[in-house]
Amino acid sequence: MKRNTIIILLLCAVLTLCAQPRQELRAVWLTTLEGLDWPSTKGTSASVEQRQKQELCKILDQLKQANVNTVLFQARIRGTVTYPSDYEPWDGCISGRFGTAPHYDPLQFAIEETHKRGMELHAWVVTVPTGKWESYGAKYLRQHRPNLMKRIGVDAFLNPENAQTAEYISNICEEITRRYDIDGIHLDYIRYPEQWKGGFNRSQGRENITRIVRAVHKKVKRLKPWVKMSCSPLGKFDDLTRFPSGGWNAYNKVCQDAQGWLREGLMDQLYPMMYYDGKHFYPFAADWSENRYDREIASGLGIYRLIRSEGNWSLDAIKRQMYVARQLGLGHCYFRSRFLTDNTKGLYDFVCDFDAYPALVPAVVTHQPAPTAPTTFNVERTTNGDNISWGGAVDTSDGDYLTYNVYASTTLPVDIQDARNLIATRQMHPFVSVRRPSDDPTLYYAVTAVNRYGKESEPVGGQRSKVGGQRSEVKGQRSKVGGQESASDQLMTNNGYLLTIPEDKMLPEADHLAVLSMQGTIIATKSFARSVNISDIPNGVYELRTLNHKGVTHHIGFFLIKR
Repeated sequence: MKRNTIIILLLCAVLTLCAQPRQELRAVWLTTLEGLDWPSTKGTSASVEQRQKQELCKILDQLKQANVNTVLFQARIRGTVTYPSDYEPWDGCISGRFGTAPHYDPLQFAIEETHKRGMELHAWVVTVPTGKWESYGAKYLRQHRPNLMKRIGVDAFLNPENAQTAEYISNICEEITRRYDIDGIHLDYIRYPEQWKGGFNRSQGRENITRIVRAVHKKVKRLKPWVKMSCSPLGKFDDLTRFPSGGWNAYNKVCQDAQGWLREGLMDQLYPMMYYDGKHFYPFAADWSENRYDREIASGLGIYRLIRSEGNWSLDAIKRQMYVARQLGLGHCYFRSRFLTDNTKGLYDFVCDFDAYPALVPAVVTHQPAPTAPTTFNVERTTNGDNISWGGAVDTSDGDYLTYNVYASTTLPVDIQDARNLIATRQMHPFVSVRRPSDDPTLYYAVTAVNRYGKESEPVGGQRSKVGGQRSEVKGQRSKVGGQESASDQLMTNNGYLLTIPEDKMLPEADHLAVLSMQGTIIATKSFARSVNISDIPNGVYELRTLNHKGVTHHIGFFLIKR
């Protein structure tokens, strides 16, 4: 077995023991451009549109089964849209013809079906690019908004240097927010195009892009302050001290001050497009984690690179990134949906184990209070399971709308901080049925109310149920290695500067200690001792091994540096 493969397997075994978080951003980009993810059939006949709806429902069912909690649904494509707009024409991905409307509203349908499954839907809005100069969307804008358009070669863009561009893009986002019960506005390509020619002042360029962000934020939050603002910046914010970005970064190359937008409160979430591996992923993931300003960041995973034509990555590359992102407190977002639901190289199977339990979308940073807990609670016992109902919760925020989370456990009190006990999220109605065989162990239940901002109430519950049961299969069990949990295989702790090897770690005779990256490259050697100086090693996840004069090494453990 190759050395790198052994390292990967050891890392996976160790990190599998780490508890899954109860709150974590797990998202997917669902692309409508050319029907890449949906829909696979186009047309306006009743039968075709019914197949489109069935296909989307199947996709959402698969995402729900994989415990994805946020769907980024592409609502604006390239000067064209997938909903009835007063500003731009219909894209051809639904009806098969640009400018032709289907007999239903795809965005509204997607919102309803996503919410039925307890997931959030964010309207994905492509901002600056408008396709080729001769494309349908660009021609429409050239006719109706010629002062906003800029041509670069064969491509067309809205000009970020024109102040009216901010007004126009924000009007579209305002329209979506006013008409639809969305959970977020997600801005894509909110940056200078890579095709932009000629020198320009980077500081002014960042202000031009930030002007668009501010305009959208102002209009969206004025209408519905609970709607989350997010964007997808380049995966590398800027050059790091030890790791250059290779000339392709958000801050200096394309004028995205994404970390500044977090600091200023203009963004609630970020989905950096981290479609790289190795030193181009891990140090920059740590940088995003360290500069989050109490907001949420999900590492954008380039799962499309699993296919041969886009890089032919092994599944292990994505596994490593997901494990490390979780250790850094980052969520994860898949690009694109189809590569996940198609189970490319076994990805979907892995995700269903990695995210075996549901997770709540972290709340928006706000001063709005949490709702009051439900005041009534009832469990009806039947031969098929338990029917649970509740009521009396009050939304004390300005959202005036509640959903509910349901927890279950075989012990009292029900620990709502344990992700394994979360059995239903964002329930729209105050009742749920739990179907389990009557001979399964007794279940206890707890219910919390959640407001528009994601603030959760105290729980109500604890009533004994004589029937019902424990969740089955691997989801009801702790992850184990070799049938037993091994405390000695947990990540070794450190303060960012000194790593002390636990006494229970057996150290064979050696001359040195070697610190290895997750790619198996030795990045530092240290004197053989129980206390190791790691102050010169950047943030990240590493393996520690012994190293003797014959080149023989032995695994000691893994550790995470997060200063």
